[in-house]
Amino acid sequence: MEYTIKPLAKRGIMFHLITTAIVILLMMVFGVLMLLNQGEMLELSPELFYKIMTAHGTGMVGIAALGGLSIMWYFLSKYLPLNPKVLILNFIMFLLGVALILLGIFAFNFSDGWTFLYPLPSKSAEFNGSIGALFFLFGLLLLGSGFLIIYGYVAYHITRIYGGLHKALGWDYILGKKTGYGPPSAIVASTMVVICNSTAILAGATVIVFSILNILNPAISIDPLLAKHLTYAFGHIFANATIYMAVIAVYEGLSAATNRPWKSNKAFLIAWNFSTLFTLMIYTHHLLMDFAVPKWMLIIGQVFSYANGLPVMVVTAYGALMIVYRSGIKWSFWSLLFFLSMFGWLAGAIPAIIDATIVINHIMHNTKWVPGHFHMYMGMGVITMIFGFMSYFNNQEGKVKENGWDLFSIVLYFIFFLGLTGSFLYAGSISVPRRWAEHLPQWVASDQVGAVCGILIIFASIIFTIRFFMGIVSVGKEKQSNLTKSA
Repeated sequence: MEYTIKPLAKRGIMFHLITTAIVILLMMVFGVLMLLNQGEMLELSPELFYKIMTAHGTGMVGIAALGGLSIMWYFLSKYLPLNPKVLILNFIMFLLGVALILLGIFAFNFSDGWTFLYPLPSKSAEFNGSIGALFFLFGLLLLGSGFLIIYGYVAYHITRIYGGLHKALGWDYILGKKTGYGPPSAIVASTMVVICNSTAILAGATVIVFSILNILNPAISIDPLLAKHLTYAFGHIFANATIYMAVIAVYEGLSAATNRPWKSNKAFLIAWNFSTLFTLMIYTHHLLMDFAVPKWMLIIGQVFSYANGLPVMVVTAYGALMIVYRSGIKWSFWSLLFFLSMFGWLAGAIPAIIDATIVINHIMHNTKWVPGHFHMYMGMGVITMIFGFMSYFNNQEGKVKENGWDLFSIVLYFIFFLGLTGSFLYAGSISVPRRWAEHLPQWVASDQVGAVCGILIIFASIIFTIRFFMGIVSVGKEKQSNLTKSA
């Protein structure tokens, strides 16, 4: 059975996407400001630099999650009877959480980075007062709670309609109890996200609550190594889940563009099940430099970081090639972005896998190699999917006419994103440290190249955003969605 997406849900998704577009641009500006400072083209005080760094890291992952959630909700509305009021509740909680985070950073001087590693928040409270740290932590807690409500609500409907999360992941088909194809790809991917991100948010909430209690009463403490595990389990899984939500647009969008269904065959289902397991395990590759971590956990971090690159990415990238091959597809702005996002995802995974090798990690992990792979994965993968969905959403729900600016902006965006991430990877290869406000003279050239590329990326993103805003005027009014109700 298929459902019709409700007008309130359309408006809710529209507000999610408007917010996502604006914040992405702001976070890009923050990133360029840091590069200009490191490249000695602009002078920021160290205090302001680290505030911007904290906002940039937290904000970009958070807004990618909001954009990914809008994609997940839009396509799940085709398969589940979702109440859009739950989506609106998350949006309100997100905005309140962001307001607290920004106040904590810029009004009350919290600048410990997105990792908020225990006991840094309490140390920050000693120097700058407790309000900034508490605002930041409560903001994260509020933001995460909104997502957790969404995931619980989605899990309830998936369980009710498909008979359990394991069946939504296709276990009946994998084990041969049922024949044919499994649940729709949007259901499979969403189930994986629900399992992984709920676990991540609960891990993050645990360490956040302890950090809050430690600020209020220093006698209450938590083991720092345990706190670091919980923090990176939260951060790594949450950041990865952004692409697992956003890739639903690739499945549904390319299927619509080629008029070919993206079927959940056994290989597809096995890949998503393995990715569910691996995504929960591989955060330990962030801890390879910690001598106190048991060796078996570090080995898991390396081995399964290698393995995690194969299941979903290979199946999805191969699937994208096969669904397009000889389909007679008429390329549009959104279908081209969906297709190119597969390159960004795969390309970003390669330096990540290299960094997950223990002997390399000991040298490279605290260098700009890491933001190099992450910006490639995020900017040319996740954010590209979100920009593509904005155009797809306009195509389905609003008014949009494509023109020459669209292809120009795509070429501009990808060429200079390769330049930006290339400058990061090169800097990492010569051991330029990440998270430093000031750089040595021999490092400055790579920062300057990155800054110029970043400015041109912002220009392309402004074109994307203007084109999106031009098309949303009729969303949620008279135009009917392509999602039709049928038995």
